[in-house]
Amino acid sequence: MSAITNPVDRTSDPYPSRLPEEKWLPREDKVVWSQWRPDAPLTAQQADQFDRDGFLVLKNLFSEEEVKALMAESAAMRGGERKLMDGSVITEPGSDEVRTIFKLPEQSALFERLSRDRRIAGIVSFLLGDDIYVHQSRLNYKPGFTGKEFYWHSDFETWHAEDGMPRMRAISASLLLTDNDELNGPLMLMPGSHKQFIACAGETPEDNHKSSLKKQEVGVPSHEALTKLASAHGIVPATGKAGTLVLFDCNTMHGSNGNITPFARSNAFFVFNAMSNQLTEPFGARKPRPDFLAHRGEPKPIDVATGKLV
Repeated sequence: MSAITNPVDRTSDPYPSRLPEEKWLPREDKVVWSQWRPDAPLTAQQADQFDRDGFLVLKNLFSEEEVKALMAESAAMRGGERKLMDGSVITEPGSDEVRTIFKLPEQSALFERLSRDRRIAGIVSFLLGDDIYVHQSRLNYKPGFTGKEFYWHSDFETWHAEDGMPRMRAISASLLLTDNDELNGPLMLMPGSHKQFIACAGETPEDNHKSSLKKQEVGVPSHEALTKLASAHGIVPATGKAGTLVLFDCNTMHGSNGNITPFARSNAFFVFNAMSNQLTEPFGARKPRPDFLAHRGEPKPIDVATGKLV
């Protein structure tokens, strides 16, 4: 196990979770950490929208050639044409269909370059107001006919409880590698839900990640809490053509339906954490999750790259 960056102080934890009873707690962290300026990578309206809704859907950032190259690399990794690291592949519940491939920058030069691209990392660094590093990365697949759902959750709840992420200063970036529409299980988000933290009930089982990566059952809100959130904020599908970028705050409530259409859904997914928000010991588990789920130790800040991917 890698060294812990800082010891954890649970007595001052503003976001305790995995409790005997579910609780609602106010967000105590900013959403947008930089003051907007004319040379910012987002418009003032986009920055305000991210602050208000907890997510952005950005289109036409990448060329058709770049998207095709990423799609081809994704297919090669899923199809066995690339040698993949032991333990980095998660299959669908009840089948051998690939659900997720972790550690993209370590396994693909093209995805490593994508993780540093100014059109993703530059925007995220601005929103977080800090240098950033990759906390987690993965290819998500949802095959046609059999792709299972990802149940409603806040990523931060898991990252805080099981990884030791101290504060809400992280952003997920999902680059669509297939067309995502309302029918094939797109990402769904509750706009504005990031302003409240749902502290989930129940203790963290030993090695919870081994089952939660296939089907998450611990660290999810109650039906009552989800109904209240959805009634207050609504549910928005993040749809778009391949090449669309979806950015969402670490505490935005999200999930996705199963895919019973013939049309597969896939995306490249990067979690960026602020350098000032490096991991401590877990706040709600006995030991940290494996490194492929949460970068531990001393991360290096991303060197943001400009220019085309290919």
